[in-house]
Amino acid sequence: MPFTASPHRPSKAGAPKTDRHASATLGASVLGFFVITLDATIVNVALPSIRDALGGGITGLEWVVDAYTLMFAALLLSAGALSDRIGARKAFAGGLGLFIAASVVCGLAPSLPVLIAARVVQGVGAAVTMPTSMALVRQAFPDPARRARAVGMWAMGGAMAAAAGPVLGGLLSLVSWRGIFWINLPVGILTLLLLSRTPHSPTRPAPFDWTGQITAILAMGGLTFGAIEAGDAGFTAPQVLVSLGIAIVALAAFVTAQAKVAHPMVPLTLFRSPTVVVATGIGFAFMVGFYGLPFLFSLYFQQQHGLSALGAGLAFLPMMLLSAFLTLFSARIAERTGPRVPVIAGLILIAAGSIALAVIPASVPVWANALLLIPVGMAGPLVMPPTTALLLEHVPTAQTGTASGVFNTSRQIGGALAVAVFGALISAPAGFHHGLRVSLTLAAAIALLAALATGRMGTARRRDA
Repeated sequence: MPFTASPHRPSKAGAPKTDRHASATLGASVLGFFVITLDATIVNVALPSIRDALGGGITGLEWVVDAYTLMFAALLLSAGALSDRIGARKAFAGGLGLFIAASVVCGLAPSLPVLIAARVVQGVGAAVTMPTSMALVRQAFPDPARRARAVGMWAMGGAMAAAAGPVLGGLLSLVSWRGIFWINLPVGILTLLLLSRTPHSPTRPAPFDWTGQITAILAMGGLTFGAIEAGDAGFTAPQVLVSLGIAIVALAAFVTAQAKVAHPMVPLTLFRSPTVVVATGIGFAFMVGFYGLPFLFSLYFQQQHGLSALGAGLAFLPMMLLSAFLTLFSARIAERTGPRVPVIAGLILIAAGSIALAVIPASVPVWANALLLIPVGMAGPLVMPPTTALLLEHVPTAQTGTASGVFNTSRQIGGALAVAVFGALISAPAGFHHGLRVSLTLAAAIALLAALATGRMGTARRRDA
């Protein structure tokens, strides 16, 4: 049955029943968000170890990362409809259970194709878990003030996972790269135990847009596959051209379907709001830098500087710790300056850090690279919270779930394409260092374009009002 604020009756432990339910719900939501975020960041430093054990080259490593991110992005929008149909609690349990089972298979994978297939399934589970974890928080905390604090704790779960991922991945890789997937098992089980103490979620009929979902997967998959394979085979290779052709046709079919079906995944009217368009672009640009650069430098530190997985993880520690620390103050900063100032500042920090990393000589020591990665890490709490708040403030209440899904999907696509394109560039005949510099220049240019678009957000907001 749905959660309602029943009268406070002291339990045997002395705490009101509703408070115990809310605490358990928040604990499960935070841990669920933590573990799926951890899995996106913990893998990078273990990539060379995975290649040594299973083979595959740069292309194989790109798929280890992107198989997860791609399915995460492709299914995020439909996960909201699933949550509404069967209830957030049941959807969360199913998604997390699938994620845990796939993590076990990843840890046991005897070959690279099995690992990649299991990563696809992990992405499916994560896509269901993420939006339902947020829905559980909203249900458990009807009071706006308490809900705001709960959402802050939920966001901190993701920030702590991002900070812990590289170092934890390095530590576990000292024993075996398989440990980065086994760690999900105890965390997942604890999360499900907490979930068992939460009330059932309400349900409502929610149509499922099969045409939109299938064409979205084909479009994202075709584009990502084409970008990854282009690194090995070149952009004129038949398989690359066919893949990119499928992506274009599927995208056209997706847009056509969204304009015609009765219950579209992504109502095209949503993009009449300039704020939605700009926020979606910001999410994409942010993840190109924030997700793409750790992928690049995990390989760079280990392949070019000879660091161990743990050494590479420690090199990311200043970047990630400062990002987590700044998260505590991001809301206060946005309240004092308005959302545009921190968003533009964060995007400029990504651009500045990327440009600095691109122009320094290869002989520069690791510690200098680690320091120059700090601006990229600081961008996270400056860009994402105010952009999310601004987006949700300027869409109709009935479309907040869809708008949030579109925003998060754009972020995941940005991360997936960054890994695909950057991986293709560093594996090109021109060599790793040339590909690294071109990738960093691209990340900087995309961030600057997004900052420019954000500068016009004030006009967009007036038109929305």
